[in-house]
Amino acid sequence: MGQPTYCDPKKYILSKELEEVLLAMEVTGRPLLIKGEPGTGKTMLAEYIADKKQMPLFRWHVKSTTVAKDGLYFYDALSRLNDSRFQQGDDGRDVHNIGEYIRLGPLGEAFESDARPVVLIDEIDKADIEFPNDLLLELDKMEFHISETGQQVNAKHRPMFIITSNNEKELPDAFMRRCLFYYIEFPNFEMMKSIVQSHFPDIDKSLINEALAAFYHLREHEFKKKPSTSELVDWIQILLHQGAKPPKAGGEVPFVGALIKHEEDLASLKSQGQQGRKWRDRF
Repeated sequence: MGQPTYCDPKKYILSKELEEVLLAMEVTGRPLLIKGEPGTGKTMLAEYIADKKQMPLFRWHVKSTTVAKDGLYFYDALSRLNDSRFQQGDDGRDVHNIGEYIRLGPLGEAFESDARPVVLIDEIDKADIEFPNDLLLELDKMEFHISETGQQVNAKHRPMFIITSNNEKELPDAFMRRCLFYYIEFPNFEMMKSIVQSHFPDIDKSLINEALAAFYHLREHEFKKKPSTSELVDWIQILLHQGAKPPKAGGEVPFVGALIKHEEDLASLKSQGQQGRKWRDRF
């Protein structure tokens, strides 16, 4: 069946509701804020749009230390100071020209793109609470100022913004007002079946039904981290590769480490008799 890739945008499946929101995003030009539990395809949505529309994709993965300026540009003062000892950089840069030490961030590069881009601002809620507010001007005006050179950078095309959040913290109202919003519900049985079949077109119907029944049974447990769509795809890939059969709902789970990623969850599963030595007999 070949190697499936969960991050293959061609295998992304949209709900009707999400299709409508994407249409609204194109009409209004507003950023789309996507929430949902991990593994529901928030990040992959930007890849899907870029692939479908043949648009360049610029990714900005937010960390706890990220500030708004990081996405715009970076002034490499340290390299310039080092190069000043030799009056010229090793790569031929002119130390007297500050502009040669300015490096654009993902948002800055998107503004300079000759083709209309997709911009992914991933996990915006990881940064400081003021981080979203610090982007309001750039999102409104599609421009920013480089203070070191006095240069004004204006977007050649208004990007399509996909902004993801895992709900780690509330986002400011002023930021929310500038966005469209969609919450990706965890796929139901039939939607998940379509997702799995997009990755494994030749999968046996009985196998997919048994695998999904076992998967959703696991998700009923009070786990710290419930198994997600990407982990389900990995698990089914392992089952197919090994010729293993998925357990019936409530049975012992082969290759459980592909689904359960927390030691307390695994201990809970074992204590309930869901995982044991007898799974080897299933091959």
